[in-house]
Amino acid sequence: MIILKTKNEIEKIRTASKYAMEILLYLRDFIKEGIKTMELERLCEDKLRRYNRKIRPAFKGYNGYPYCLCISLNDEVVHGMPDDRILKNGDIVSLDFGVEYEGFFGDVALTEGVGDISEEAKRLLKITEESLYKGIDEAKEGNRLNDISHAIQSHVESAGFSVVREFVGHGIGSNLHEEPQVPNFGEKGKGIRLKKGMVFAIEPMVNMGKSEVYIKENGWTAATLDGSLSAHFEHTIAITDKGTEILSKL
Repeated sequence: MIILKTKNEIEKIRTASKYAMEILLYLRDFIKEGIKTMELERLCEDKLRRYNRKIRPAFKGYNGYPYCLCISLNDEVVHGMPDDRILKNGDIVSLDFGVEYEGFFGDVALTEGVGDISEEAKRLLKITEESLYKGIDEAKEGNRLNDISHAIQSHVESAGFSVVREFVGHGIGSNLHEEPQVPNFGEKGKGIRLKKGMVFAIEPMVNMGKSEVYIKENGWTAATLDGSLSAHFEHTIAITDKGTEILSKL
């Protein structure tokens, strides 16, 4: 069941989303050669403590996940775990993060290069982020859900990359994951009709090579089957009286 949000609920999701993005952008400045991914997790926890329990990390404890952050390196698509790996020049790093504020959630992600990355890696990040905004442009009242999906897929595939199909965007509100699922692929004009009050986390995950993924031995981390690089960007958005609003935009 899709839950339409009230104006008050959307404002709480907006607050949660802005906190999440604020912390993510803070962490982005520490993505440099020589830092361990676990250090980024520690920095995240320290930053959270400064908010005096106004917010709590959305991922920690979710289905048993033990960390605040998901940190995915290079060929890792999503749900990478912080550990003792040290970032190297040329790596790309995806940070996925969410918070809860007054019972409502915000969810965001970005991918950043470490030092000097290849031109093709730069292009992967650019196309993935652009595809997110292509999808958001279609998230408006009266459109169909798959209009979002089709816009993302078309932009990605026209650049010669592929969208991951096993993991998708989602509704969000008083639960981190709600109906509907928001795929990054699909046929234009299909799916539910979009209405005011719908809130989505739109999150293209894009591979430089083929779309297939596998789950690593830790039971969480998805990585590309062919070892190609993968990028991930995400915003939480709402369809409101004012049109489509990016709730996680600072």
